[in-house]
Amino acid sequence: MDEFSIDQVLAEVAVLVKPHFGKGRPADYIPQLATVPGSKFGMAVCTLDGGEHVIGDADEPFSVQSITKVFALGLALNRFGDEVWTRVGKEPSGTPFNHLSQLEAEGGVPRNPFINAGALAITDHLLETVRDPAALVRGFAGFLADAPVQIDEAVAASELAHAHQNRAIAHLMRGRGTISHDPEAVVAAYCRQCALTMSCRQLARALLPLAAGGFSPVIQETIFPERLTRRLNALLLTCGIYDSVGSFAYRVGLPAKSGVGGGIVAVVPGKAVICVWSPELDRFGTSVVGTAALEAFSQLTNCSVL
Repeated sequence: MDEFSIDQVLAEVAVLVKPHFGKGRPADYIPQLATVPGSKFGMAVCTLDGGEHVIGDADEPFSVQSITKVFALGLALNRFGDEVWTRVGKEPSGTPFNHLSQLEAEGGVPRNPFINAGALAITDHLLETVRDPAALVRGFAGFLADAPVQIDEAVAASELAHAHQNRAIAHLMRGRGTISHDPEAVVAAYCRQCALTMSCRQLARALLPLAAGGFSPVIQETIFPERLTRRLNALLLTCGIYDSVGSFAYRVGLPAKSGVGGGIVAVVPGKAVICVWSPELDRFGTSVVGTAALEAFSQLTNCSVL
């Protein structure tokens, strides 16, 4: 992927995705997110050699939502190691990200850290060492992106006001002993974490360590051990897109994480990180245009890992 060809590819992708606008709808169960125009589209590619290639609204901050789960999990694994896996599994769920009956049937242990139950368990873990896990995640993401990033308090309040399913999940896990803190405190911290705002360029920069064996070319520091980086990418490939992860792997073939704010980050190991944003979602909670853009990019560059 040379620099000239990446710019050409992004221009071609922007044309190819036009028929996909209007096929989804924003996350209207979080009212603040429903106000974002569906026509928004940005894409950024950050390469290990320092190249940055953008198109559209790639520098406009948006609500990162569940993509923050990658930062939170990385922090937890760096701090607690394999102890994390005593509270949460590593298997695809095959169910929606806020599913409750599966969690109850399986004794209150979440299938993986990227569904909401798993993310709440990670937040509970972080509460053992910090009073404000959302601020920790914000600081970590900003450090990796080498840029100040913010939490949108209006989005956080909107999300918390409608977090009934997440409250039910947290109370179930508290009853089963999976989490140890007050469920309301855990949900509040999680909602603030999800309200982090970043741009496509910032997200691609921040997650470059996943493409570089744990090393950040942006800040010139090792963030994760190489072994941990491989495991994070494996989890992204098998669990990062919820119950449509198989379809996404079939179409795109890259480790990735989506968020209901319309963002998707995909890792090309050894080469680059790609972030795309478009707020209209499919029925699984993943950006329609974003998935189409990554599929087109993968096909045009032959960068799939599968």
